[in-house]
This record gives sequence, structure tokens and C-alpha cells, in this order.
Amino acid sequence: MKHQSLLQSYEIAKERYQAVGVDVEKALAELQKIAISIHCWQADDVVGFENLGGNIGGGGIQATGNYPGRARNIAELRADIEKVLTLIAGSHRLNLHEIYGDFGSETVDRDAVEPRHFASWMDWAKQKGLKLDFNSTSFGHPKSGDLTLANPDKAIRDFWIEHTKRCRLISEEMGKAQGDPCIMNLWIHDGSKDQTVNRLKYRQILENSLDEIFATDYKNMKDCIEAKLFGIALESYTVGSYDFYLGYGAKKQKIVTLDTGHFHLTESIADKISSLLLFTPEIMLHVSRPIRWDSDHVTIMNDDILDLAKEIVRADALPRVHIGLDYFDASINRIGAYVIGIRATQKAFLQALLEPIAALRKYEENAQYFERLALLEEAKTLPWNAVWDYFCLKNNIPVGEAYIGEIQKYEREVTGKR
Repeated sequence: MKHQSLLQSYEIAKERYQAVGVDVEKALAELQKIAISIHCWQADDVVGFENLGGNIGGGGIQATGNYPGRARNIAELRADIEKVLTLIAGSHRLNLHEIYGDFGSETVDRDAVEPRHFASWMDWAKQKGLKLDFNSTSFGHPKSGDLTLANPDKAIRDFWIEHTKRCRLISEEMGKAQGDPCIMNLWIHDGSKDQTVNRLKYRQILENSLDEIFATDYKNMKDCIEAKLFGIALESYTVGSYDFYLGYGAKKQKIVTLDTGHFHLTESIADKISSLLLFTPEIMLHVSRPIRWDSDHVTIMNDDILDLAKEIVRADALPRVHIGLDYFDASINRIGAYVIGIRATQKAFLQALLEPIAALRKYEENAQYFERLALLEEAKTLPWNAVWDYFCLKNNIPVGEAYIGEIQKYEREVTGKR
């Protein structure tokens, strides 16, 4: 009976959308194709599986909270990801940081990491129908300090250059194995806690380091460069600022990563999309939710993510935009954090795909601005939620809040016993 009610609501919604010129089935087909790169580090609070000793924290990054059930090894992390996949629709990707290699009992420093340390990840991903993306890891290491690729100390700088080169090679092998380019993201925390008088110097060093890192061309991976406003204990100056990476990306035709937590809180990330599309080949998104600062709260369906999704769809840019998540909330059930964020992102893109864009564009072209604003307002209350419920039903995943019970059961039987 419940399924019948959902189907009836869907048919009514489809008719309502048709009245404003929206093809719901076409929108659902597009949503089905949108792959979200799921971040592995939510499952274990950015700890990783290195055997180097010490604390992975530091370098402008920090997970807060102590909710029980954190993944403690590769097997547990993979099990958690597999559970998440049963609660979300679509075919997605998994984003790995370098510190999540399958090192076993081997001690491997970051300038010595090899593709073989990720062979089991490639095999597992193939079995699960996932594609892999990758990140170099510059934080949480004895040689991190305040500066890595922008460090005037050649020995330190060369260590991180070698690390990043090896990460690109690993990404190339991942892309080759999966028959689809691996997106390799480069983010460093480099900066200064207090005032610096050598801003240009460090940025010149970083530019030279990047040139050396990118000297080798690969066919099966794509490079992304990610900016940040500031890092913890590095509040006054960030070498890899947005202006720096935007300039470098445009000049060198690299993908610029927009992390929604890496800007001023009142800054519109959606507004940046159309500009980047003109001057860079593609865009990588790291979708997060900042509260007062880059706090990496779980993504929810708020105005920021809705505006971002709508701008991408309005620009017909889905083929050129890669969508990944980047948050790590250790204060709540981690599986729940994954599912909330992924579903919220999908809901935002569904609403974007259901927007009556043809009618809106016609109003705008004819300078009918009252009509444009009126339709934008009315579109907010069109029955998208009935379409979402149908999408879940069609993909055989829990509809509405039903996933809460599934996660509670997994906590009782699995994560609660860790």
C-alpha cells in the first residue's frame, strides 16, 4: 500500500512538472548518472593506516568528536563504505587519501609510497563497481611543519615534491585499472600563524614545486589544485590561496577545486562556477558545510548547496564538474553522516534538474523579470520530494527516514562492538 501511495504521488508530481515544461523522467535519468566521490576519511576521522607513529592531526586539519565505532583498519572501513552503498542510489566513486594505503606491517614513508600499496583498493573497488579518486597527504607528518611544497628548505621541499609525484603515478595506475581517469587532488596547508613579509617568496617556491610535480604528463589521471582561506594555527597567511590556484589553473590548464568550506562564509561558491568554466578545463567540488569556519560539518540540503547545484545545471556543466564530499564529523554516527551528506547532495541536484529552466530562460531573454522571479519562487514548492521518493524506490533503497533504522541496526551489530 505504501509503495502504491508513493507511485500515485509521483504521477501527480510528474503531471505538475509537465505543466511548467519539465520532463521528470529525463531529470531522473540525469540524476542516476551523477557520480559522487565519497570521501573515505569520514569513516575513521582522518587517521589512515600508516605505520609511521605519531598523530595524524595538525597541518591545519582536525576532526572533532569521539563518537564510538570508528573504523580502525582497512577491513572495517571497507565494510562501512559497503553499508553506505546499500542506503544510497546511483553509481559512485571513492576518494582515498594517500595515508589509506594497504601498508600491512610495512613502514613506508610518504616519499616511498608505490602503486602496489593500493593494489588491494583497486581490486576491491572493481568488485564493488566503484571508481577511485585520490589525494596526496601533506599534513600530520614530522616533515609537515608550517610549510611543505613552499618550504625554502630544499630537503623538506624535495620530500614533498617526491611524495606528490608518487601520488600522481598511483592515480595514473588507478585510472588505468578502472578504465576511467582518477581525479588526483592536491591540497597543502602551507601558511603562517602570524604576519609574514615574504608572501611573494613562498608563492614563487610553490609555483616552482608545482611545475616540477606536473612535468610528467599522464593519460589516465587528472590533476586538481585546491585552495584554502586559512588553516588551524596558520590563520594569517595561506600560500595556496584561491587567487594563486585560480591563476595557476588558468595558466597551466589544471582543474581548480572549489571546497565549499574554504572561503569566507558569505562568499558565493555558486557564483564562481561560470567564471571557472570559461578559463579552466573542468571543476572539482569538495562539498562541505562550514559553520563559522572550515569546520567540515555534514553536508545538508541548505541554500548554499542548492544554489551550487542549480548553477551547475543552469550552465549545462554537469559533464565538466566532478562532485566530491569533504567533511569528517566524529561527533555522530559516521555511517549516518555519510548517508545524510550524500542524499542531501543528490536532493539538491534533483531540484536543480527539475527547475523549469526553459521557461525561466525565455522570461529572462524577454526582460520579463517579474515573471522570472515569480516562477523561481513557485518552483521552490513544486513537489520534488515525491520525485525523490520515487527515485529511492526505483533504486531499491530506503525511502524517507527509513534509513535511520538500518543505520541503528548496523551500529548495534557492527560499529557498536568495536
